[in-house]
Amino acid sequence: MTTEILEPRRRPSQERSHVKFDHLLRVSRELLIEVGFESFTCEEVAHRASLPIGTLYQFFANKYVIVCELDRVDAVAVREEIHALAEQLPTLDWLKLLNQLLEHLVTLWRTDPSRRAVWHAVQSTPATRATAAVTEREVAADVARVLAPLTPGTPRDRRRIIAEVLVHVTYSMLNFSIRDGQSHDEAVIELKRLLASYLVAAESTT
Repeated sequence: MTTEILEPRRRPSQERSHVKFDHLLRVSRELLIEVGFESFTCEEVAHRASLPIGTLYQFFANKYVIVCELDRVDAVAVREEIHALAEQLPTLDWLKLLNQLLEHLVTLWRTDPSRRAVWHAVQSTPATRATAAVTEREVAADVARVLAPLTPGTPRDRRRIIAEVLVHVTYSMLNFSIRDGQSHDEAVIELKRLLASYLVAAESTT
C-alpha cells in the first residue's frame, strides 16, 4: 500500500494569496515552538494569524500538511547552500565541501529552534514520515550530484545511497546535538568525523 504524500490543497498563484500562505506558515512555525506538535491546532494558527479558519483550510487540510510544508521550506535553505557549494567545484574537494555544508546546517539548527520542532513533528505519523522522506531524498539527490565529480569511481546508484545516508544521519545527529544535556560542539565534531570516515570508506570500496 502506497502512503499518501501530504501537500497543500493548493499553492498560491496570486500575490495576495502568497502573503496569506506565507503568513500562515510563519505563525505555524512560531506556534509549534511555543506549544509543541501535540497541542498545535489549525484553529489556533488561524486565530493567531487573524484569518478565518476557512482561509487556512483553502491551503492546508490539517496540521500534518502544515508541518510537512514547513519541512519543505526548511529544505530550501539546505538545497540553496548545496547549489552554492556546487558552484565552487572542481576546486573544492569533498572534505571541504562536507565541512562547509555541515557548518551551514549547524548554524541553521543552532539559530532556529523551529527546525528541531518541525523535524520532530514530521516523525509523528506514517504519512508525515513518508512525506518528509521524499523531501529528504530531494536534498540527497542534490548531494549526490555534487559528489559526482568528487567521487568519479563510485557508481551512480551507490552514490545515491551514500548521499541518502549522509543526509539522514546528518539530520538525526543535528537533532541529537541540541537535545537537553548534550554538548552541541562535541556532537558536531563527532558528526564530522563519522561522515568523513564513512565517505572515505565508501569511496575506497567501490
